[in-house]
This record gives sequence, structure tokens and C-alpha cells, in this order.
Amino acid sequence: MDEEFRALLRRVRAELVSPAEFTAYERLLALVRADDESARDELAEVLVAPERPLWAREIAAFALGVKGDRRAFETLVLLLNYREPVRCATAAHALARLRDPRTARAAAALVTNPLRTAYALHPVRLLTELRAPESVPALLTTLERLLAARDHCWPIARACVEGLGALGDRRAEATLVAAREHERLRPAAVAALARLAGHGGAQGARSGSST
Repeated sequence: MDEEFRALLRRVRAELVSPAEFTAYERLLALVRADDESARDELAEVLVAPERPLWAREIAAFALGVKGDRRAFETLVLLLNYREPVRCATAAHALARLRDPRTARAAAALVTNPLRTAYALHPVRLLTELRAPESVPALLTTLERLLAARDHCWPIARACVEGLGALGDRRAEATLVAAREHERLRPAAVAALARLAGHGGAQGARSGSST
């Protein structure tokens, strides 16, 4: 049980109010600890059973996701797009370990959706961690849109700048130069451009465009 999951359990436990909720919570923990095929099947049923609380689906999806069980994918993507950042962060952590080929496409769709920009921080970070073929194009598209917009949504723009620097793909150079002109993005853009100019730039360009 990693620290991310322990933090999730502490958060959920603080939300519980009734004896029935505590009983359901302990039942879920028993399934997670059992970690056998039967237990994983029961956790998967939690994801699709009607009237299950969100916290129960979150625990089940996280537990399955970090084990590579792709039945958790849809629930984790839903949580990645949730209005509470803490749930987005938890979902991103599990999705990065799920290794489902659909993950990068789903994250890219969230990142590039203008209506969901305010919730895009963790999808941006997830795309950076995944280093998928979709990562650089999605971050570039979003950063270019934010640089041209009246509302630059600085936290998301900064995350895109940092992500493009980490990915080290030279396709991002011109956009990072443009980002450098914005005072709030300048330190991150300067650092990202330095990473592109260093030894990792060419290597990152090859890895970022691979399939």
C-alpha cells in the first residue's frame, strides 16, 4: 500500500459519517488487502453497481488501477476530470500505473478541451509522466491557446511549459520562446528552453515522437 493510497484512505475515512459507511469502508479495505482474483472481481463490481458512493468507486478504481487491472480505466478517467483537484491527483497517480493504451488519448482530450481548462492541471502532469506520442501535441495545443487567450489560466499554462521542458521535444521551442515573454511564465520557460538546449533535447525529441 503506497503513500498515495494511504492518503486516499485517510481522506475518505474523514468523510464517513454513518456506521453503514464505516462497515462498507472496512469491507472494501478487506478486498484490497486480499488482492486475489475473487477480491479484484468484487472491486470491479463496485465500479458498475448502482448507487455506490463516489468514495467507494474511487477506492476500488485506485486499487485495481495500480495493479494494472483495466476495468478501472473508465472510473479513473471520470475522476481525472472531476471538480475536486485531490481526486484528480489520485486518479492521475493510478492511471500512470495502469498502463492502459487509452490513457494518453483520454488525458489529451481533457487537456485540449477549452471548456475543461480549469481542471486540466493533473491531466497535463499525467501526459508529461506518460511521455506518450499524444503528450507533446496536446501540451503545445493547450499552451498556444492559453498564450493567445485573454484569460491565460496561469497554473495550467505553467504546467504545460514545465511539461514541455521535461519532455524535451524541440517542436516546443517556438512556443516556449513565446511563453518566455509572459512574466508569470518566464522562469519556467527559461528552464524549459535550457533543457531543450542541453544534451537531453535531441534524446527527448526522439522519445516523444516514438510510438
